[in-house]
Amino acid sequence: MRTSLQGVAALAAHEGLVPAPYRDTKGIWTFGIGHTAGAGGPDPGAMPPGMPADLDAAVRQAVKIFRADLALCEARVLAAVDVPLAQHEFDALVSFDFNTGGITRARLVELLNAGDRRGAALAFDNWHKPPEIIPRRDAERELFRAGTYPENPVPIWRADKAGRLQGVLRAMPVPEFLALVEPEPPEPAPDPEPEPAAARPSFLSRILTWLTGA
Repeated sequence: MRTSLQGVAALAAHEGLVPAPYRDTKGIWTFGIGHTAGAGGPDPGAMPPGMPADLDAAVRQAVKIFRADLALCEARVLAAVDVPLAQHEFDALVSFDFNTGGITRARLVELLNAGDRRGAALAFDNWHKPPEIIPRRDAERELFRAGTYPENPVPIWRADKAGRLQGVLRAMPVPEFLALVEPEPPEPAPDPEPEPAAARPSFLSRILTWLTGA
């Protein structure tokens, strides 16, 4: 099971995209869409500081790393949950784990595996620290409970050379972001032209061939 495109867009909108290394609220060096060295390479702390000269290339790099990080979260959710999941439930759990890394110890998963989906939805509220995370957790709860996907654009943030965020550079519309996540496949090559059929000899030429024995 994989995160739906709606779920990917919602998660990225929650996280934001910073095309330069920055320090998160805990002082951890981060890059792109919530990527830290704990998820594997590259190490944001070893990346060149400040905004890149080629912003588009840095955004593409961030999306590529995000897809790899997302796959790790998807695997953790599938390993932790013992019951079948609707797509919107899976998307909500992946977003939760991407943010907290807490899928294996969360009470909401224990309740879900016990068959208590209502209790599991309410248990998203156990993860309300720091306070600024509350709107995200509420959105994840409603996504899990009712399949309500937010449709916010993905904010692209600036960061200075010290790793401090400096405000939103632009808001990337969801279709533009998803085109980076899942580019359209190339058009198939046209079928080769069929070989022209060999010309059949005329009736008269066949008679002449028979008469002459050629």
